[in-house]
Amino acid sequence: MAMYKKIWAIVLLFIAVSVNAQKPETRILFLLDGSGSMYAKMGKDNRITVAKRLLSRLVDSLQYQSDVELALRVYGHQSPKNLRNCEDTKLEVPFDQNNHRLIKERIKDIRPKGTTLIAYSLQEAAYDFPKTPGVRNIIILITDGIEECDGDPCAVSTALQKQGVLLRPFIIGLGLSPEFQSQFECVGRFFQAETEEDFRDVLNVVISQAINNTSAQVNLINALGKPTETDVNMTFTDAKTGKVIYNYYHTLDYRANPDTLFLDPSYKYNLKVHTIPPIYKENIALVAGEHNVIPLDAPQGNLKLIIDGVTNYKNLKAVIYHPETGEIVNVQDFNDNQKYIVGDYDIDILTLPRIRQENVGIRQNKTTTLQVQQPGKLNIITRKKLKLRFLEFTKERLRK
Repeated sequence: MAMYKKIWAIVLLFIAVSVNAQKPETRILFLLDGSGSMYAKMGKDNRITVAKRLLSRLVDSLQYQSDVELALRVYGHQSPKNLRNCEDTKLEVPFDQNNHRLIKERIKDIRPKGTTLIAYSLQEAAYDFPKTPGVRNIIILITDGIEECDGDPCAVSTALQKQGVLLRPFIIGLGLSPEFQSQFECVGRFFQAETEEDFRDVLNVVISQAINNTSAQVNLINALGKPTETDVNMTFTDAKTGKVIYNYYHTLDYRANPDTLFLDPSYKYNLKVHTIPPIYKENIALVAGEHNVIPLDAPQGNLKLIIDGVTNYKNLKAVIYHPETGEIVNVQDFNDNQKYIVGDYDIDILTLPRIRQENVGIRQNKTTTLQVQQPGKLNIITRKKLKLRFLEFTKERLRK
């Protein structure tokens, strides 16, 4: 019986390993510039020779990463430059588990020839990634030139990221002058490499960021300095473009720790926490491959609005004003309990006549209650010729 248990355990282990092997966590597509300018000098060699050498070593080092799959696409290497072939891009080696040797062989055979077509190559690269949910799709673009085929690499990259096809690409610029950097910043995270040593260091940084998950937790700090505030929506946007990158709902785990989030470290983020009123943190830079803690002061208390007894108001509301700016931050229904950032608020209760409550204090983990008495009802009965006179009498009484 013990022997059968051992055999069954081995079978289960084999199945688990097989399943994991079939579902890599990260796919990396190397998009290599094969245009004629890659023959330009870099130290004692030329750029293409250095790129081949370092890329081959990198592929070697990744062959034992079971949760990473690689592929190779090259552009500008099939047609001579004078033909200006703006569709000269090819997936040389598709994604596979054990294609490292084949990638190195294809890299060795590449001979730069043609033009630089980045936008079209990025567009075609979108079809290189198998449609597998939950996998991080990453492009590492290695180039020494800018777009020469009237394409828009920024628009293509943004569209692919928005559709969730891939994460923000990494761009390694070989020998590019600093003024070209701005043309690549909208495409992805740009790294400059002037020498072979620079190139080697940059490749190591890029691969580390691509493979190692960058995680973060958002600590919503209460008035006592503890990260216990939770149950609120959060939006991460690109600090440069304002584009929404992530939207999460903040919760605590069973140990009362904030959830761990996995974020792309190539962005600087602006964070909006959708408390009432919202709180913000700008220009958040993450340390790639590490766990980052993002603290925000978010002390909260509750405001409860109540009406005594049965009411004739069908939908009584109160307008809540920001304690500092005086702007409206919320319109709250009566017989409702709502969280607010700690502070003193001015409140208009929309009764007839309107009731104004100033400096209503919201305190940490406390519920402030505002209670309105049951309203009365005024009935005005008119009869033919007495109608006008009665209305005037009623108005006079109301003035008093």
